[in-house]
Amino acid sequence: MTMRFEELGWRDSPMGEISLRRRFDPEVRAEVYEVKLDDEFLMSSLFTVAERELSHLGLARVAADGDLDVIVGGLGLGYTALAALEDPRVRELQVVEYSEAVIDWHERDLLPDTVGLAADERVRLVCADFFAAAMSAEGFDPERPGRQYDAILLDIDHSPSRFLHSPHAAFYTEEGLRAMAAHLKPEGVFAIWSDDPPAPEFMTVLMGVFAGVKAKRVWFDNPYTGGRSSNTVYTAIRA
Repeated sequence: MTMRFEELGWRDSPMGEISLRRRFDPEVRAEVYEVKLDDEFLMSSLFTVAERELSHLGLARVAADGDLDVIVGGLGLGYTALAALEDPRVRELQVVEYSEAVIDWHERDLLPDTVGLAADERVRLVCADFFAAAMSAEGFDPERPGRQYDAILLDIDHSPSRFLHSPHAAFYTEEGLRAMAAHLKPEGVFAIWSDDPPAPEFMTVLMGVFAGVKAKRVWFDNPYTGGRSSNTVYTAIRA
């Protein structure tokens, strides 16, 4: 018999209590895994199309032939990281996750769709503040300050104007993005997921820092509405 609801893990953080739960959803007749921050829903295993497309679209714009070093900002349920590993060019995937609890869920393989992700020899799960690292001179690798990457893929906040934590706002400015861009190789790619439609204001900010800025609306079926919903993936290239 399938359990209707089970809380698999939770832990306090400076942003609030983060928790993972599994429930049987009679609407879709399947088990659904969800992450919450206090009472706010962050992500669901029902809606993963755009999270995967973040990796597919971002890495598709990387011109290098192989041995890619990639940063993923935000581990979550793991779909963005898993999709990045589908690209045979990826040599190392460093996933920067703020919450120790989220890393622990993956190290214990609590999520069926991403079992083995933490054990993949190409993957490094790092507990750190993505935004602090991105805007620092040292960057994402304390052992190699100033190290540059082929791609930085970001899926943490709801959108560039709706933050999980107010200090994140500084990142979404030309100054913040320019500091992050210093950690990309020439012609390296920055890609970011958003829950909102393409925002002209953010496009303008991106174009002040990057070349080849694009915003693609990613559509997917929504069983709760009976229609379709969308997210946005922005991609941009360090000139």
